[in-house]
Amino acid sequence: MTIEWQVNNLNRCIKGFIRCIDSLPVILFLKKIDNWSPRDVLAHLIGWNRYTIEGCQQIRRGEPPFYFIDPGDDFSKVNALLVRKYDSRDKRRLINELEASAQELEQFLLAVDSTEWEADHGVTYKGGPVTIKNSIDVLIRDYVVHRQQIEKWAESADIQTTSTIEWE
Repeated sequence: MTIEWQVNNLNRCIKGFIRCIDSLPVILFLKKIDNWSPRDVLAHLIGWNRYTIEGCQQIRRGEPPFYFIDPGDDFSKVNALLVRKYDSRDKRRLINELEASAQELEQFLLAVDSTEWEADHGVTYKGGPVTIKNSIDVLIRDYVVHRQQIEKWAESADIQTTSTIEWE
């Protein structure tokens, strides 16, 4: 698998996520699902595109990415910060920001030397080595999982009538 292949895969997943978000009516875009709205997920992914750049730079220096020190479960403190940082409720504005952050990430990744892509710089997490490649694998998986969660939720919301849904 080449860097270009993985970057293209990431871009496909980002575009699929954007299509999913774009298809949501505003009321569903802002509706909480298990403590997060699709809006919150979008804000989270904007930030993680940028965090991934910084984290990969730290990995290349042999340093653990700054977000590994998050004392919360599943990076909950870092994620909560991102939801507050990208606080717009305007779907188009946030999608544009996601596209901009994805472009920044793509430019960074395509500039990485191929010898660095899977290099072990001594950084570990939960007992395993952390590389640029597997950091991107995690981000790709995050886009896919979040898209699937939102699609599943939106499908179930469509089945219900507005009289049975409590809108916030």
